[in-house]
Amino acid sequence: MKYHDYYHTLGVSREASADEIKKAFRRLARKYHPDISKEADAEMRMKEINEAYAVLSDPKRRAAYDRLGQGYHTGEEFHPPPDWGERFHFSARGFSPDEAAQFSDFFSELFGGPGGFGRQGGRGFSANGEDTHARVLLDIEDAFTGATRQFSLQVPQVDAHGQLRMATRTLNVKIPVGVHEGQIIRLAGQGAPGFGGGQPGDLLLEVRFRPHPRLRAEGRDLHLSLPLAPWEAALGAVVSVDLPNGPLKVRIPQGAQSGRQLRVRGKSIPGSPPGDLLLDLTVVLPPADTARARELAFDPRRSWRA
Repeated sequence: MKYHDYYHTLGVSREASADEIKKAFRRLARKYHPDISKEADAEMRMKEINEAYAVLSDPKRRAAYDRLGQGYHTGEEFHPPPDWGERFHFSARGFSPDEAAQFSDFFSELFGGPGGFGRQGGRGFSANGEDTHARVLLDIEDAFTGATRQFSLQVPQVDAHGQLRMATRTLNVKIPVGVHEGQIIRLAGQGAPGFGGGQPGDLLLEVRFRPHPRLRAEGRDLHLSLPLAPWEAALGAVVSVDLPNGPLKVRIPQGAQSGRQLRVRGKSIPGSPPGDLLLDLTVVLPPADTARARELAFDPRRSWRA
């Protein structure tokens, strides 16, 4: 199937207004209408012009066509996105079968549904809106308590001239307890609007956590670097670790070393199952900046002299 660049056919830019598109169509129709034109390819050119105008004069159909993006050229081999047929469904109304048959396979594939536009004999179409994606930043504390957060998103909208513009949309989103890094929150019906009565898509919010001074999230697990005094590491100890849902008592085994990781199961972000708390142990030496502190310091190389 060959790609059709409808903007090139009408000789307008992708940013052309509805009035510019109408003027370009009328100018070309006067030149190539088979009843008055002396051009050898007038009939074929008029079919191409009519098809381009049928797409670009309809704001919703034009917006759907624009979703294919740029970078294609007329006559280039083209295949629509794999999910195109899933997002669009069409109704049989508007053109007669004879009129519909004048359009190309490219038009039929995009706007005609299964079996092609010409074979169905319909002009108008309805299209389900696309699912839209956005990334939201939350605090790790939100995963423990839940929250309602307000987000402002930039979304495309079709204006009165058929142009796609970016508009700001504000949503209040309920964040569930147990939300974790990378989770997708689906807001039904809050995505791109549908065309011709089609259902709107969903808004998919991908969760990311803001940097935390002590905690690092990985799924539902939390990592924390836990400083220990040398005597705590050597003799073992019970230390208190502050988490968003309150303090947690953790037992440090005797002989703990820097670089060792302790896993405390089920004490991280809530869920089914809850995440684990991963403690990366770091032994911190006390300062020896006074004579008394130096007297109390042990000699780690005493065994060399034994």
